[in-house]
Amino acid sequence: MRVLIVEDDRVLADGLMRILRRSNHVVTHENNGKRADHLLTAQKFDLVILDMGLPDMDGSEVLRRLRHRGVKVPVLILTARVKVEDRVQGLDFGADDYLAKPFDLLELEARIRALLRRGQSASSAELHIGELCLDTVGNRATLHGVPLDLSARELCVLEILALRVGRVVSKEQLSEQISGLGDEMSSNAIEVYVHRLRKKIEGGNVNIRTLRGLGYMLEKI
Repeated sequence: MRVLIVEDDRVLADGLMRILRRSNHVVTHENNGKRADHLLTAQKFDLVILDMGLPDMDGSEVLRRLRHRGVKVPVLILTARVKVEDRVQGLDFGADDYLAKPFDLLELEARIRALLRRGQSASSAELHIGELCLDTVGNRATLHGVPLDLSARELCVLEILALRVGRVVSKEQLSEQISGLGDEMSSNAIEVYVHRLRKKIEGGNVNIRTLRGLGYMLEKI
């Protein structure tokens, strides 16, 4: 699942990214309202965690623009604003849930799970590329209908590439995402995971192509 965190508090953002990556979610972080608005016009996410107090563009305006474009992605507001009118305004602009800072991490995780389930009820959780099928909710992959034996990191690499099928993903991007599952990943470790995945998806009309100096791209063949 792809999650966008829009939060200008770096410590809080880092904590949120660790929580989400432990569950094998693909996480993107942005700390600026205008850049988040641009990102949301260019990419698709399964959940947005949105702070209200952001530089350059307030979170409420980011949310208003998102809904004006007809995007129905679940949005969880995080804010230090505790007045009832602030909460009502956020919900009126189209937020799905609201959590005031400071908050309990267990409650946050429960709300995230609920919103992801709600979002998945309106869209398919499966990605199909050639004979490869990736279930982003069940955290499993099959080839010709046969389950693939993948480690957590291999599955994470595959999901990152599948969510960006036909686009280049750099080693740095892969390392940043996988690092949430444990120690920081080296460039050599990334190469090992990609090599293993290539072998496991052989014969499925899908391939991981290396673009020297740029990164990797999952493509149907």
